[in-house]
Amino acid sequence: MYMNQIQLFEKHRRDADESTEIPVKIEILPPADVLVTLRNLRREVTTTILDPWYNKGFGGERADYHQWLISVVHEAARISTHVFVWGFPEIVYHVLSDLPRGYYLVAWLTWYYKNCPSVIRGWRSAQNACLHLAKVGAPLYHEHFLNAAQERLRDQGKLRYMPGPPNVIEAPLNIGFVGRHEQTGHPSQKPAAVFEPLVLMTTKPGDSVLDPMCGSGTTGVVCQALGRNAILCDASEEYVSMTEKRLGVSRSKPSSKRRRNTPLETRKRAVYRLRKQPAR
Repeated sequence: MYMNQIQLFEKHRRDADESTEIPVKIEILPPADVLVTLRNLRREVTTTILDPWYNKGFGGERADYHQWLISVVHEAARISTHVFVWGFPEIVYHVLSDLPRGYYLVAWLTWYYKNCPSVIRGWRSAQNACLHLAKVGAPLYHEHFLNAAQERLRDQGKLRYMPGPPNVIEAPLNIGFVGRHEQTGHPSQKPAAVFEPLVLMTTKPGDSVLDPMCGSGTTGVVCQALGRNAILCDASEEYVSMTEKRLGVSRSKPSSKRRRNTPLETRKRAVYRLRKQPAR
C-alpha cells in the first residue's frame, strides 16, 4: 500500500536533508501580475503551478476569465515542461478546449477535503480540481511514491510494474485547529500535502518550480523540504511579504536591465519610424 501524505512528505524531507550535494535556492520576486511575471522570466523551469482565484466568491470576478486563464496557461507552457492549473471543476475545464501546442492532459486531479465549512444550500463543495498538463514525452517520477517494501523489490528487480499515485489527493482544509501549524492568515491557503504530490511526480532534486501566484508561499515550503528550487511571486504586496516571512527569504531586487526587443519587435519599430518620416 502507498504511504499516506504525511509519511511520504517526511520520507522525502529526510532524503533531502541527507543529500547536501545540490543546494536549494528559493527566489522571491517583487510583486507583479502573473502575465508580467511569466513574460519577463528568461529561463525555463521544470514545473509551473498556477493557482489563481477561481472567479467565484473570494477574489472577485471578470467577464473574460476563461480566456484570461487560457492565456496564462499558454505563457506558462512557453517556459515549463509541466503545468498544473487549479480551479473549481465547472470553471477549470475550459482550459482543455485550447491546450498549448505540444501539450496534453496527463491527469485530472482532485483534492478532496471532508471538513468544508460551506453553508451553501444544495451540494456542498468538498473538492478542487487540478489539471496536470505536460509536454509530450515529459518524464514522470512514479518511483518517488514507492514505499520501502516496493523499493526493495525494485532494487532486486522483482517489482513487476511501476505503480503510480492515486489521482485523488485527500487532505483537510487548514481551518480551525486543523493544520494550525501551517496557517498564515491567507484566506484561501492550501495545505502542503496538496502540493507535495505535484512536485514529487514532476521533478527530481535540483529541478526548479515556478509559482507566479504563490499566495502565502506553500509551494516554497514544499520545495525547501524536498530539495527543489523555487521561484515565487504574487501580485499582492501583502502576500509577497507573507511569503518572505514564512520562508525566511528576502525578495530579489527589481532588475534595472531593460528587456531587449525580439527581432520581430525591432523590425516593427523600424517600419514605424520609416512611416513617420516626412515624404520627400
